[in-house]
Amino acid sequence: MKTRNPAALLITWVLTRTLLLLCVFKVVVVPGPDVTSDVSVIYHGWFDVLRTGTFPLDDVTWQYPPAAAVAILSPAVLPFLSYASAFFLLAFLADAAVFLMLLYVADRHGKSRRGVWVWVAGLPLLGQTVYARYDVMVTAVAVAALLAAARHPRAAGVMAAIGALLKVWPALLLLGTRRGRATRESWGAAALTAGGLLLAFTIAMPGALAFLTFQKDRGTEVESLGSLVFHVARQFGWSGTVQLNYGSVEFLGPYVDVVSMLAQLLTALAFGWLLLWRFKARAWESSTLADAALTAVLLFTTTSRVISPQYMLWLVGLAAVCLLFPGSRMTLPVWLVLAATFVTFLEFPIWFSHVVASDSLGLFLLLVRNGLLVTASLSACHRLWRATVTEPRRAERTPLPTQPARDQSVSATS
Repeated sequence: MKTRNPAALLITWVLTRTLLLLCVFKVVVVPGPDVTSDVSVIYHGWFDVLRTGTFPLDDVTWQYPPAAAVAILSPAVLPFLSYASAFFLLAFLADAAVFLMLLYVADRHGKSRRGVWVWVAGLPLLGQTVYARYDVMVTAVAVAALLAAARHPRAAGVMAAIGALLKVWPALLLLGTRRGRATRESWGAAALTAGGLLLAFTIAMPGALAFLTFQKDRGTEVESLGSLVFHVARQFGWSGTVQLNYGSVEFLGPYVDVVSMLAQLLTALAFGWLLLWRFKARAWESSTLADAALTAVLLFTTTSRVISPQYMLWLVGLAAVCLLFPGSRMTLPVWLVLAATFVTFLEFPIWFSHVVASDSLGLFLLLVRNGLLVTASLSACHRLWRATVTEPRRAERTPLPTQPARDQSVSATS
């Protein structure tokens, strides 16, 4: 994968991104539902509300932190284009920014180009969804935060906070900061930035925190890990339904609340494991911050009661940063993430009708994709623990080699 000449990377990026643009502009038509409708209909509708100076107070599908308004309003900087066209172009530019950041760090700071290749070749595996959601913009902020952390922990904290106010999950990026000054500076900057921005949004725009109450009645989304229970149960006469609910296709009916509660419990257990790891960790390598970030986001994605296709964007971005570091332990989880990303493209949008129908093809795709995510999560946890807890503890218990007896006798007579 590694080459001294960036031409192969650049050519691959240009070709794959051209194809993605052709897909979102519908020059190339991909089978399945139109993934761009969220931009032209839902995002555009939010845009019309947000530019009046208020959040969508009566729209339960608005489930995002307040800074998401900036992403939704961003097409206004290109008023000569339609809303959808401007959004696709800005998503493309965010993708380009990640590519350039990764390439710069790989070339200027002695890192591996494996990470750049993960972004260049991995992102298109998700298909046109890449440019039809604002998650690529959030991922760009998250990648910038991780890349800045080694030299500028305060800047990393600021960007992590901005990312968290765009879509929550970047709050996990700083979990693996080295104890001491790096943690104090990055966490302190993140807290101050998040607090300041929340206060500003709350004062400036009504409904900044409304998103917190819009998810309480959600069901279990049809692509999530918990949904497998109902995909199988439908084969035996389960009486629930599949319908669009709170902006996603979900299972509603008997025992859905139980499965949703179990998913939330799994997420809480995952968070508890991460806190235990943080407490037990004894050694930090240059890759530990990125490795811990990928592990944390993997756990929260896999255990969530909603696994939307665009969530894979987050994982590909974090995976790319991990493999910039030659010493990263995340090689296997990264390959599993890339495989899961491609299977996600197959189940949405190409064969999404089979997923909704819970037929044999849909069930197979979900078993494979979610199985890959579970395996990647467990593998990442094991590798992170071994690198930072088990191996350093073993090294502490291993006595230093003693001086040879001959040297000791010479020393005694000298």
